[in-house]
Amino acid sequence: MQVVRDWRDLPDAEKGAAVAVGAFDGVHRGHQAVIAAAKAAADRLGAPLGVVSFDPHPRRWFQKDAAPFRLMTADQMTEALGPLGVDILYLLPFDAEMAGMSDAEFAERVLARGLGVRHAAVGFDFTFGKGRSGSPEALRAYGERLGFGVSTVQRLDDADGLKLSSSAVREALKAGDMDRAAAILGRPFAIRGEVIHGDKRGRTIGVPTANVPLGDYMRPAYGVYATRSRLADGRVVDGVASLGVRPMYALETPLLEVWLFDFDGDLYGQALDTQLIAWLRGEETFDGLDALKTQIDADAAAARAVLKRS
Repeated sequence: MQVVRDWRDLPDAEKGAAVAVGAFDGVHRGHQAVIAAAKAAADRLGAPLGVVSFDPHPRRWFQKDAAPFRLMTADQMTEALGPLGVDILYLLPFDAEMAGMSDAEFAERVLARGLGVRHAAVGFDFTFGKGRSGSPEALRAYGERLGFGVSTVQRLDDADGLKLSSSAVREALKAGDMDRAAAILGRPFAIRGEVIHGDKRGRTIGVPTANVPLGDYMRPAYGVYATRSRLADGRVVDGVASLGVRPMYALETPLLEVWLFDFDGDLYGQALDTQLIAWLRGEETFDGLDALKTQIDADAAAARAVLKRS
């Protein structure tokens, strides 16, 4: 998949796609339906399939002090789009120029002239332009004038009423309901980051952990999780992790601390991609290291049992 990071002065080879347009944070099943609509248009037109998204997320631009909220990194988005048949990811800079465009300017300058799109698929609640003034209906009118088609995907929910949205994923993660989050996403929620040095206290009780900062990821329920981590070399290793501020040895910034089962190696500086498979319990304070080690052993046993079934 080709990743294009601007909309200005593109060569013809990077134009002319049928695109899905949106933030697509999480690339959940609702997003996938919009991308499928763009793919149907791409197949009909004999055009490449593209996705138009933004970096940073528009919410971060307008709410610079907002609490962390992202469900994935740009790299994770790229990986999630690959199996959907996407040829080009337009990861456009959301800057002062983009933020100041009217809906008409965005349709003409970015979609029509900049990207030369042949079709745009959007969700039923899609808004665009300064003040979020544009709607799917407005985009369709602009497309008729500017020469590209538009399709709108209506709200898609599970047969049992499960809402398929980024906000619903965040609600599930906040509640520690990893099964519900995975059902909406179509895969387990995963945190990716570089392994950093910690205080190495776990080594003193035989539980070495790989420590990963949470960055701009939204904060799931704090506590202990059964995990499955993919290493930089492609190996996948089961484990158990603490996510949060670790009240017994308090942290100022929340951290993901993963104990990889039956693993011995140096991961410092490497990228670790950790799926949170199941929430096991909340954070607790213990009466000394021995009590903590006893609980960690119990958590590990519980995690192994969960992972054996998944």
